[in-house]
Amino acid sequence: MAKKEKEINLDDLEEELADSEEPVEEIEEIEEFSLDEISEEEEISEIFEEEALEGEEVEEIEEPKEEIIDERIYIIPLAKARKGPRNKRAKKAIRYLKEYMTRHFKPESLVITQEVNQAIWQRGIQKPPRKLKVRATKNIDGLVVVYLG
Repeated sequence: MAKKEKEINLDDLEEELADSEEPVEEIEEIEEFSLDEISEEEEISEIFEEEALEGEEVEEIEEPKEEIIDERIYIIPLAKARKGPRNKRAKKAIRYLKEYMTRHFKPESLVITQEVNQAIWQRGIQKPPRKLKVRATKNIDGLVVVYLG
């Protein structure tokens, strides 16, 4: 079954708007202009002025940099990951890295950067590195971020 479409007249709409108590916003009329009147140089200069103004606003609003409480460099032994099945070595290496960092930093949350992850997985799941040099930073919130050293 098809729904019945209701026809709306413009006169009815105007009456409804006039009857309603809500204030009606007036629409400003825009002056007509032709594209021939504006030269390319004026157009380009206007665009660059707008971008320059936007760029200045971004510079004024700077995010506060996170204060780093502690920064340490470690050489983490991942040789323990070699024990067990060959097809789980890189996964174990990541697990040992997390355990090592939680033991030494006691973080509320731990983030391992993509560089460190790629360094461990670079030669595949079966051959992770035996050692890894990393730089770890801890901020006020207890967030520890592990970077490649």
